[in-house]
Amino acid sequence: MSRIAFVLGDDFEDSEFRIPYDGLKAAGHQIDIIGIEAGKIVAGKKGKEKVKIEKAVDDVDDRSYDALVIPGGYSPDHLRMDADMVSFVGEMVRGGKVIAAVCHGPQLLIEANVVRGKTLTSWPSVKTDLINAGARWVDQEVARDGRLITSRKPDDLPAFTRAIEQQLGVQAEASSGNNRPQPSPRH
Repeated sequence: MSRIAFVLGDDFEDSEFRIPYDGLKAAGHQIDIIGIEAGKIVAGKKGKEKVKIEKAVDDVDDRSYDALVIPGGYSPDHLRMDADMVSFVGEMVRGGKVIAAVCHGPQLLIEANVVRGKTLTSWPSVKTDLINAGARWVDQEVARDGRLITSRKPDDLPAFTRAIEQQLGVQAEASSGNNRPQPSPRH
């Protein structure tokens, strides 16, 4: 299974962490919760979730992960102020990893300067920021651009989580060599 980094800071959208986390964990993926400071407890903006940061971003190597998930809320706005977090996100994108961001999550992608020419969606208030950063914004449940997956809001989370799982499956199949061409049928 895949190793996934969830990046989290205070005031994250509770469901945008919990639903993909639980779904991906139940599917057997290994998940690390990464933030600015290991051991710190971060709270969701609705007060439903409190999560302990397992690893500090400056202690992790982007090459150790297959995917990155960026929950929304105010967390991405806090995280984009940290140079190490921005660098980690940028390296994950440039490394060809599966990247999934929901709601305000694309703010962190904007800060990492990795959205130009990409098709993304987000919470409506992030639309202009994405367009100004060179992205093409679409209003749909899930936008996929290669290994980049984005969604708009909590209502989109089931489709968002399925899209992550599908992309991880495609990536795993490709890396295991199971994507060899099939022999042509005989005529």
